[in-house]
Amino acid sequence: MNRNRIKVLAIASGGGHWVQLLRLRAAFEGCDVAYASVHPASQDEVPGHRYYAFRDASRKNKLAFARVVFRMLWIILRERPDVVVTTGSAPALFCVFFGRLCGAQTLWIDSIANCQQLSHSGKKALRIAHRCVSQWPEVARNNGIEYWGGAL
Repeated sequence: MNRNRIKVLAIASGGGHWVQLLRLRAAFEGCDVAYASVHPASQDEVPGHRYYAFRDASRKNKLAFARVVFRMLWIILRERPDVVVTTGSAPALFCVFFGRLCGAQTLWIDSIANCQQLSHSGKKALRIAHRCVSQWPEVARNNGIEYWGGAL
C-alpha cells in the first residue's frame, strides 16, 4: 500500500444502498479503498480491495445492534481511513461517527430511496458527518444540505 494515496472506507448496507455505493467507484480512482457491507459475497464485486462484512441490525434488537457498533469501531481502527463515504444505513452512521473521531473526513449520501425526506439516520448524520448530501433537490433544499445529483 502506498501511504501517499488517500485511504477511503466506502460503506453501505445491502440492496440499494450497496448498488448506489458501487456506482461511485469512479470517484475513488487513485485512492486506497476498502469496502464494507452486510453480505460476505459482495466482496466479489470489489476485487482487489479490502472488504469487511458486518451483520445488519436495527435499533429494535439492542444486542445485535451493539455488536454492529463494535464491528464498526473495529473496522475504523483497523483501516484508519482518511475519508469515510456512505450511502446510508444505521451501521454506516457509526462508521461516520468513529471515523470522524479518528480524524477522517466524512460524507453521508442519503439513499435515493428517500425522495420526500431525509432518512432517520440521515437526520442524525446532519450532526455528525462533515458533509451530508441528498440525491433529491427538494429534500436537499428542505434540509439545508447539498444536492450533487443521483447515484442511480
